Amino acid sequence: MLRRRRPVLGAAMMGGAVMAGRASGRRKQQEQDMEMQQQQYAAPPPPPAPPPQAAPPPAAAPGSDLVSQIKQLSDLKAAGALTDAEFEAAKQKLLAG
Repeated sequence: MLRRRRPVLGAAMMGGAVMAGRASGRRKQQEQDMEMQQQQYAAPPPPPAPPPQAAPPPAAAPGSDLVSQIKQLSDLKAAGALTDAEFEAAKQKLLAG
């Protein structure tokens, strides 16, 4: 005589396999999420290198450079940053050197 299988037992075994597959899929998803989070909190990439500096402007004529330096001293004196004596001493130093 053939025994009749329990349909509930078969379904339980199948359901268990399905549930195990879902849990495995969840674990993989959680691992992927953890990797993404770790990558987000990893050290940021180094900043890009600064652009190369432009070449310095060509040297001006010696007389005009001296004039501009004396002009700067005059502006400092007018702003009150230099006294008359300091202005004269700095100007003489520029003219001498």
